[in-house]
Amino acid sequence: MQARHGQRYRWLLLLSVMVGTMASIMSSTIINVAIPDMSQHFLLGQERAQWVTSGFMVAMTVSMLTTPWMLARYGYRRTYVATMILLLVGGIGGGFANTFSFVLAARVAEGLAAGIVQPIPAIIIMRAFEPHEQGRASGIFGMGVVLAPAIGPSVGGVLVDLFGWRSIFFMVVPFCLASLWLAYRYVPVTAPGNVAANRKGASLDWGGLLLVSAGTLCLLNGMVALHGDSLLEATLLLSGAVLALILFIGWQRRMTRTNREPLMNLALYGYRPFAMGSIVAFIYGTALFGSTYLLPVYMLLGLGLSASLVGSILLPAGFVLAVTIALVGRLADRHPTYLLVSIGLALLALSFSLMLTVTLNSALWLLVVWGTLGRLGLGFILPSLNLGSLRALDKTLISQGSSTISFVRMLGGAIGVSLCGIVLEWRLAVHGDSLTVAATSPARLAAFNETFLMLAALCALALLAAWRLREIPVARALHPEN
Repeated sequence: MQARHGQRYRWLLLLSVMVGTMASIMSSTIINVAIPDMSQHFLLGQERAQWVTSGFMVAMTVSMLTTPWMLARYGYRRTYVATMILLLVGGIGGGFANTFSFVLAARVAEGLAAGIVQPIPAIIIMRAFEPHEQGRASGIFGMGVVLAPAIGPSVGGVLVDLFGWRSIFFMVVPFCLASLWLAYRYVPVTAPGNVAANRKGASLDWGGLLLVSAGTLCLLNGMVALHGDSLLEATLLLSGAVLALILFIGWQRRMTRTNREPLMNLALYGYRPFAMGSIVAFIYGTALFGSTYLLPVYMLLGLGLSASLVGSILLPAGFVLAVTIALVGRLADRHPTYLLVSIGLALLALSFSLMLTVTLNSALWLLVVWGTLGRLGLGFILPSLNLGSLRALDKTLISQGSSTISFVRMLGGAIGVSLCGIVLEWRLAVHGDSLTVAATSPARLAAFNETFLMLAALCALALLAAWRLREIPVARALHPEN
């Protein structure tokens, strides 16, 4: 393929995986504008409705760790095509589902596909592009990827108002079909950099995968139970999550000692930039996905806005995010990534804090400005965090590193969605309100504001780890005489 398409091939390959990743990210975020409508259709409470998002996140989080094994076992093209077919089936199945159980099953299928495909672009960027091009490639890729979820809520809000929640599931179909066509043209069987697919390689670490799945489910269910009346149930579930973590670490060490391929190579954490990057990725994922869930619910049920208007408010911020990512990607080739990540976290924390200035009588432009400021912060973080974490790794660890940091980020995301729901319900109860009441009130806004403050505090905490995300700037490494 390199000989057939010349130097532009790596950009065509990046475009191919970009389309599929756009579909997977859209499927993870666009559902939020349909949650109130879906809750009314199936007569769901807030906690059950939240599992439409949380179920997706759990499936996506766990499946990310299987990406290196699947790429080595089945090759890039077969893995990528299989995930796009699964995502397509999940979208169509969810759109035609007539019970909430089928909707949840479709979301889990979409989550599995999204989890496998999302670490692939970072692997391709680190292997197919030269170090001085990696920031630019990350910026261009990030710009394309965020345009889909930026436009998605706006289009999705209109679709929900016109056709109901089912139309949201069908939005991924054209992206999946386009990605399948591109995959057969540009996605290679072997990895970029002439790394062959080992079709007869080691078996998947099923023990590690089982422990990760059990631990993640115990953690999320334990957090939900912690908010309820059953303290004993919460204690048992959270203790099970801790036990699963301890057993998982021991199991991974045993796999390494016996020369078998672990699900997560713990040698990654011997690299300080990767270790610090993982901490930032976890907290960043909590804030990002928590706010992605919280913001539409805040505008719909806190401020009483329509779904189409919510999408219109979020649209400008999405375009600013896309442009910022492209610009910051170029900066990441010349400036320390820890500085860019720190700037982004500070802007994100400021955006959450400023949401407290919004009242029921505030002009809509205030929401647009504060939302845009937060997306500006995300634009600094997205192309810089992966590069700062992965550049220090040995090339043999890049595939494992990409899937591991994606897993950590999505684990934070899965917790963030549950955490925001739990904190919101808690603060609503304290203020004597409930989302089941049709009319909003200043008390309800106070509960939302306190949840935003929690997210701001998490971003401030991540700054401590981001400042230690230090690596040698690429330009200096390539030209030490300068």
